[in-house]
Amino acid sequence: MAEVRTLLGFDFGEVRIGVAVGNTLTESAQPLTVLASVPTRERFESIGRLIAEWQPAALVVGRPVHPDGNPHDMTLRCERFARQLAGRFNLPVHLTDERYSSAIAHSEGAGAGQLDAQAAAIILRQYLGEANALPAPTPSPPDTSAP
Repeated sequence: MAEVRTLLGFDFGEVRIGVAVGNTLTESAQPLTVLASVPTRERFESIGRLIAEWQPAALVVGRPVHPDGNPHDMTLRCERFARQLAGRFNLPVHLTDERYSSAIAHSEGAGAGQLDAQAAAIILRQYLGEANALPAPTPSPPDTSAP
């Protein structure tokens, strides 16, 4: 049986960052909180407290792109945020496509105060579903050659 891992997901924005928590066993994620994006020092202090509390095995950041899949200005900002997380907290950071996560969160009834956290939960659930949909690595055949 695979190890159950806790993950934190982020919906990065220039004003707010939605945060969600989820796990690999149930592939579920729940909105956790919304953080102010600036000032940067306080942003990372808040994220550090969440990491200390939840002890995640990895972090997931939504990577926004145009509907056709091409990157735009926010794509680069989110990729930079992901690199900063990896550098500051020494955890694996995964980027995942976040197209339409805010629209889905809104359609699910998320209010203005929790829209970003709900979008982070959607991003994290999507990542968990994709990660578990990947085929298991094929074991190498045993080495039968004589020594």
